[in-house]
Parts: sequence; C-alpha cells; structure tokens
Amino acid sequence: MIDKTTIKKIREIVGSENVLDSPESRLAYSYDSSPINAPLPDLVIRPSTPEQISQIVGIANEEKFCIIPRGSGTGLSGGSLPSENSIVLLTNHWNRIIEIDKENLSVLVEPGVITANLQTEVEKYGFIYPPDPGSASISTIGGNVAENAGGLRGLKYGVTKNYVLGMEVVLPTGEILHTGGKSVKDVAGYNLKDVLIGSEGTLGIFTKILLKIIPKPETSRTFLAFFPTMDDAAKTVSAIIAAKITPSMIELLDNTTIRCVEDYTHIGLPLETAAILLIEVDGKKAVVDDDALLVIEICKRHNSTTVKVAQDDRESMQLKAARRSAYASLARATPTTLTEDVAVPRSEIARLVECIREVGKKNDVRIGTFGHAGDGNLHPNYMTDKRDKAAFARAEKSIIEVEEAAINLGGTITGEHGVGLYKKRLLEKMVGSPSMIMMRTLKQMMDPNNILNPGKIFDLKPKCEGPLPTDREQIKKFEEVAWI
Repeated sequence: MIDKTTIKKIREIVGSENVLDSPESRLAYSYDSSPINAPLPDLVIRPSTPEQISQIVGIANEEKFCIIPRGSGTGLSGGSLPSENSIVLLTNHWNRIIEIDKENLSVLVEPGVITANLQTEVEKYGFIYPPDPGSASISTIGGNVAENAGGLRGLKYGVTKNYVLGMEVVLPTGEILHTGGKSVKDVAGYNLKDVLIGSEGTLGIFTKILLKIIPKPETSRTFLAFFPTMDDAAKTVSAIIAAKITPSMIELLDNTTIRCVEDYTHIGLPLETAAILLIEVDGKKAVVDDDALLVIEICKRHNSTTVKVAQDDRESMQLKAARRSAYASLARATPTTLTEDVAVPRSEIARLVECIREVGKKNDVRIGTFGHAGDGNLHPNYMTDKRDKAAFARAEKSIIEVEEAAINLGGTITGEHGVGLYKKRLLEKMVGSPSMIMMRTLKQMMDPNNILNPGKIFDLKPKCEGPLPTDREQIKKFEEVAWI
C-alpha cells in the first residue's frame, strides 16, 4: 500500500481534485473488457502535463510502486489492469487534436483523443485516418498505439503502427523522449517509435502522438454476401485476394454471430445463413466499378445465395452495423463471453475456421466467430458462464487449443488485442526463447525498477503456470509472481 507521505507528494504535483482515492472511484479502474478481475489500485490520478507524469514516475522509482497507464479501458487482454501497490494514471482527458497539417499529411494529437472523433475531424478536410478498430467510438489513440490496434480496414491500409510518425513519451526513468517526426524518410539510429508501439504501457507513457493521414478515396462500394457454408465464405476470401483485388475490408460473421446480431439489432439478417462476408472496395470510381463486378462474380461462383449492395453511404453504414455490433451482440447472449484474437496467414483462414468449429464441437462450447477474414485475423467468442466451473474450464481449454492451432498454422496468438495478462502463457511457445530473452532484457534495461505496467506481456521472473486468473485471489498470486 502506498504510504500517506507519498500520496501527499502526488496530490501536490497533480492537485487534489485530480486524485481519486475512494473505494468506489478506484473500483471503476480495476477491470477492463477482459474477463480478469484485478485488485483495486491504491490511487487513480489525472495528470495534466508531461512534466507532472515525469515527476510521478520519479517518485514511483524512489518508493517502488507501479504505474498503470490507462485510456478508455476497452482492452481485451488485461493490459490496463492494476496490480498490487499500484496507481492508475489516466490520459483519456488529454483529448486535443493539436494540429492537422495538410501539406505534410499528418495530425498531432494527445493520447486521449477518441479514434472515431479523429476520423470524423480529418474527413472534414478530405482525408482519412485508416486504422478502424471495432471499438473506434470509445477507444483512444494512446491505447491504439499501445496495443498496435488493427481494425476493419487493416487488409488494405494496415494497422496503427503504419500510421505513427512520431511521439512524445515519458520513459520509465522519468525522462521525456521525442522520437520520429514529419520527415517521410529518416533512418538515423534505431527506430525507437517502433519499439514503443505495441509495448502495452510497459516501456513508456505516450503524451503526444504524430500520425499519418491519407487522401480520402474517391468512392467506395459495400456488400453483404450470404453463404450456405463457412467453407464457401472462407474460400471466397482466398479467391478475392488471388484475383489481385485488395478490398478495404473483408469481414466474416458465422451463424452463431448472425443470430445474436439479429436478435440484438433486428436489421433483417437471414437466420439460416451459415456465414456472411462484409466486403468493401474503395479508390478511383472506374477501378471500384470493375472490382465490384468481379467481387460479386467471385461470391456467386463460390455459392453465395445473395449479394446485397449498398446504394449510398447511409446503406453502407447500415450494412457495416452488423459487423460493428458483433461483440456486443454475443456478449449479451450469455453470462460470460471470452473474446479471443488469433491470426494466421490468409491462405490458412479456411483451416482456422474449421479448427474453431471442431474445437467447439469437441469441447461442447458454443463459439461465435467474426473478424477480419481478409487479413487472417479472427475473433472466436467463447460463450459460457464462469459461475459454472466445468463449462468455464471447457471454454478455457478451447481457447488454448485454438491458439495452439493458430501457431501451428504459422500464425499468432494475437493479431491486435495484445498479450497483456490474458495471453502470455503461450507467448514463449510462439516466439521462442531467444525472443523472450531479448524482450526481458529490453524491459529490464529501460525500466530497471519494473515500474510501468509490470507483469504484462511476460514475467521477469519464471512464468506462472496454470489456468487464467479469474478471481481476486488468483490475480493476486499472479501479480506476486510477476513482480520484482
């Protein structure tokens, strides 16, 4: 527990009005969107300048307490969960878009800017910010960078790391680092920003982020294609890519997801359809027209029963509503929904889909699958009830089996949600011992006192074996093992 003298120092730095210390206020920051329960943080603070953060980090190094950076708390892997003897440091109130530079195709933002708000703002000037996570309406840019978030448009436009030009970061030592900039080319020294992107709050706290924006495509065309089998839908994805078309998105929903979405939204989805592909192509009008015709032809060639084409932007948004509501729809259909995130090479997407189906059948677990089929990133959602220990154990067993299958198919245990606490058991199996040694060495060098977000991604001590932590006693033991 952080002592009163230290709390007084923190209050003097950020102001008493920016310190939350009641149990009720701290409780709101003891969980994220993962199924893991964590201890209450000792404090929650809202600093207002990088210099204040630097001072707080300095005190943390002296007093040996932990700092957990947090944006909106929408993470799905436990990355922003507090540990024992920790404070949560909020940046979601830093929400200014500082500059839109039309000449250099860049935008400078604070970390608390909501992703969708940034997208809306730059579109006023004829640009787009392509990364488009499913949580765009509530997630922050700082969190997106910390997790290297992907999204619906990842197939054509890439993920967050492809759009970060530079950043201002408070390091674990309290120093303030500036790296990157508006220059298109810069190979002076190590690429430090790429080390920090996706580091999940373990190597620095972002205070300003410089992002790339691109001209808005001239036009786009959106489709919903309905298929009688999942195999038909998966093979359609491969066929579209093989035809040298790069859609801005190819999203997949299975029958379980379709039924839950329809029950939630009542938008008229056919309940007997085995799979739906949401497809969008964009670019120059002539190219989009040609690509659209070919996409429809490919869908029909692979047994699509119906291809619904949006006639305008309003209809396009309605078609996308099914995909964007997938997680919420599944979550409300069962007491506990464990949302997973695995990715494989695009050529293996059909095998991954079949593997998920087989695992669910074998373990008697209902799984709703949706995701970014175009870039091989699927989100199996394991529908269970953690009050039923046997059912919950079967769901956790299924998660491990699907993650191991993804690794065996040349894929990864996480395509965009991050490792956090939830996925670190299989990280070493995936990346190998030399990679783990290098990551631990980097963490120990940059954060010698293990101040920032300890225990996330990997443990510095030998890893904790056993089931995922899902209650307060387990998470306490888990963090004790992670702490140095």
